[in-house]
Amino acid sequence: MSDTPKKQNSAVQNELSESEFQRNEDQSEETEERPDKRSTEGEAEAEAPRLQKRLEESEQAANAYKDQLLRLAAEFDNYRKRVEIDKAEFVKFSNERIIRDLLPILDDFERAISNGRKSSDYDSFLKGIELIHQKLYKMLEEKGLKPIESMGREFDVTYHDVLMQIQRDDVKPHTIVEEVERGYTLHGRVIKHAKVIVAAESKDGSEEDGKE
Repeated sequence: MSDTPKKQNSAVQNELSESEFQRNEDQSEETEERPDKRSTEGEAEAEAPRLQKRLEESEQAANAYKDQLLRLAAEFDNYRKRVEIDKAEFVKFSNERIIRDLLPILDDFERAISNGRKSSDYDSFLKGIELIHQKLYKMLEEKGLKPIESMGREFDVTYHDVLMQIQRDDVKPHTIVEEVERGYTLHGRVIKHAKVIVAAESKDGSEEDGKE
């Protein structure tokens, strides 16, 4: 009877010892797994100046980029304005050379008109006008102007404008029979269509060969 309580007390003590040991084990594992709060705070405090310095450097770089962008924008705006001024000047004086070349011909016309008023010699006046015309034509030809040949050719919408059609039995239909206004090309580009009159188709709608 006296040994039973002792055995029970011993078992209880053993269980208590094992529980205490287990608690110590758990606390030891938690201590190993969980970092020291004070250590983490210390590292954060040590890291703060470096982060602050990096922030300041980033702000300085951003400000430098902003200033550079503003300067580039201002330079581009100035460039755009200069281009617009140059373009306006170019358009304004683009015809200066040809006008300068026309001035001597204008002087010739003024002299011819003045002499025509003083003299009744029509033939002399006409000859002077013809010389001025030749001079003008030669100058324009040197600039790339070329007349469009129309008479006797087939109508071509690229070069001609039809004013009217007339019945003609001596040429093929659509042949140009009269040039009312001459057309011109400049370096191969049509700048003025020739205004022409063309032969119409025969009344029965058939095309006849031109008579020789």
